[in-house]
Amino acid sequence: MSSTRNDIAQESFVRAFDRLPAFRGDAAFATWIHSITVSVSLNGMRRVKRRRDRETGLAEADAISQPDGIEPDLRERLRNAVARLPEKYRVVFLMFDVEGYTHDEIAATLNMPAGTSKARLSRARAKLRTALAEFAGDWVS
Repeated sequence: MSSTRNDIAQESFVRAFDRLPAFRGDAAFATWIHSITVSVSLNGMRRVKRRRDRETGLAEADAISQPDGIEPDLRERLRNAVARLPEKYRVVFLMFDVEGYTHDEIAATLNMPAGTSKARLSRARAKLRTALAEFAGDWVS
């Protein structure tokens, strides 16, 4: 059994146990457990699909990392500017803008409100705009 299946089975059990006081007996217990398991399974499948959609094959990665028309100096300055961001901003920036996580996923992963994730992303982008201001003419028409 794969780790994902084990995770889904465990999450189903924990969710059912947590919600046991809410079981009213309107349906059979097995039906109630089944509905929880189906819900958890569908959410797990969506989560796996989102992760797979974010992944890039090795053949595509080189093309993405070196897009045509971008100055090598700009690319290097961008890398350095991202590396200089305070860690709390850099982590959110990379998770959202590079990895494609949602603010809710970032919030759950980093144990913070989604609003904090949004604020940190905004601050990270502002710092990057300042650090790369000399290249603004290349982006803004």
